[in-house]
Amino acid sequence: MVLFMLQLMEVNYTGFLRNRVVNMSVKISPIILPEELASLGSFENVVIVDASAGSKIRFDEQHLVGAFFADVNNDLANIGDFAIGGRHPLPSFEQFASFLAKLGISKDTHVIVYDDKNGGNAAARLWWMLRAVGHEKVQVINGGYQAAVKAGFPTNTCVEIPKSVPYYEITSWELGLADMAEVEEVVQKDDHIVIDVRDANRYAGLTEPIDLVAGHIPGAINIPYTENLDSSGSYLSAEVLKEKYLNALGHVDPKHVIVHCGSGITACHTLLAMDYAGLDIPKLYVGSWSEWSRNKL
Repeated sequence: MVLFMLQLMEVNYTGFLRNRVVNMSVKISPIILPEELASLGSFENVVIVDASAGSKIRFDEQHLVGAFFADVNNDLANIGDFAIGGRHPLPSFEQFASFLAKLGISKDTHVIVYDDKNGGNAAARLWWMLRAVGHEKVQVINGGYQAAVKAGFPTNTCVEIPKSVPYYEITSWELGLADMAEVEEVVQKDDHIVIDVRDANRYAGLTEPIDLVAGHIPGAINIPYTENLDSSGSYLSAEVLKEKYLNALGHVDPKHVIVHCGSGITACHTLLAMDYAGLDIPKLYVGSWSEWSRNKL
């Protein structure tokens, strides 16, 4: 974990405390505003993680001060046969525990995650993974890297050496997961909804830049994850997101909702948005279109 000194900016501490864990009975917000980052210098048990896509070369060239790098392919997934689990299946418990220990993340660590695509790379995926192993103190920077820099948070090229901690014992994923069989079983049921968060052209089968076949799971509806954001790239307010998803779900309980994308990464953006809105977190279909399209077409 990292200690770093920041030149303090003007910050609304009242608003900051609303988004922090004051005691264990208060739920922490899944997002943190860029303006609130200045106060993190006074908290020793903080780890910042850059989960932007691409190679570590980009990270080495510039990143937020004190940040460590998370590689979506090697740290947040266990890639194998795309037909079994899709392009980004979850890592084993041992792999994820080792990754957290390497970055100095213990059960008491406050983890701040960002990427350079407004949470659409792997920031939301790491948020979901941490929440799924019972880690509550994790937040994604609203607006991502660009918003943090604009707010005055410093950057550098220095690669920090994390202080390794004992392995974070992981025995289960505590948030809901759906597999291909469950999706096939419920996708046509009136009391369930499967949400595809890819862009409208990919959903419609007009284009497919990554997977072998274009199209979508029959019966799934399309709500692109980018619609969780405003024109500046920040999350819509919790109130707006709540109204948006309650209208989309109608009579269906969020517990009967399954969310997917191409490979289980950007789907987490919508899971975060729904949690931020105060709704139950739906199930994640990690295999997503990359798995489905290799088995059901």
